[in-house]
Amino acid sequence: MTIVASGTTVSPTAPAAQGVGPLLRSWRERRRISQLELALRADSSARHISFIETGRSRPSEEMVLRLAEHLEVPVRERNALLLAAGYAPHYRQTPLDDPALGPLREGLERLIQGYEPYPALVVDATYDVVSANRGITMLLEGVPERLLAAPLNAMRLTLHPEGLAPRIRNLREWRGHLLAQMERQFALHRSAALRELYEEVAAYPVPRSAPEAAEPPAQVPYFALPLRIEHDGRVLSFVSSISTFNTPMDVTVAELAIETFLPADPATVEYLHSSWAGESREAWRE
Repeated sequence: MTIVASGTTVSPTAPAAQGVGPLLRSWRERRRISQLELALRADSSARHISFIETGRSRPSEEMVLRLAEHLEVPVRERNALLLAAGYAPHYRQTPLDDPALGPLREGLERLIQGYEPYPALVVDATYDVVSANRGITMLLEGVPERLLAAPLNAMRLTLHPEGLAPRIRNLREWRGHLLAQMERQFALHRSAALRELYEEVAAYPVPRSAPEAAEPPAQVPYFALPLRIEHDGRVLSFVSSISTFNTPMDVTVAELAIETFLPADPATVEYLHSSWAGESREAWRE
């Protein structure tokens, strides 16, 4: 499954009419940082921070970016802060299929293919899948075609009652983990599209047979919450890791996330490698 252009555009959500001061104060309070602490981090004064937040002082473009950096404001929202302060956006937003991002797309493809036979995928800000390897494709076997139509959405595929949900042995736990992850994300990005997706998947019914918590075998000491999923009569166990780009200078790149699924027990490792070896032999014969 190769990288495709995402069809979702998430617009800056902070209205310029609100002014940069209240927006910065909102981010500071969200981070639970005092004016004095922020001033020390940004090499300023608490008085100046107070003046900016109340609108008595207009911050320079450099100061807006500096405060946003110390408040860990997402890149898209930094552009919104600049617009609210009367400046042009600083970070470009390049379409994923733009030739300029060719090296990025190729690098992501090599990365997730190199992770095979373990599952790995790349998603955008609203969890639309822009790339996935054959480990993911294996887990999607048997999912109805209509759920696999573009744009493929990782949350919808996982939690839909006709998707992977019936196969997940610890569905209630995993569902709670995913919904909490989305709540944290839209609290930061304030994305209408992400909130709509959350409301959709949170409303999916949970099968009555889904256990509150499917306990793993006693001899398997999981070190993180596993995804325990049935495949071809076996229960495979994975723990997931999400990676993002360090210091991105483009909104599109900043909102990409690479999720890799690490086998959580020896049986899953053995099964994936044996399946991969069998698939390779079949491909060689053809």
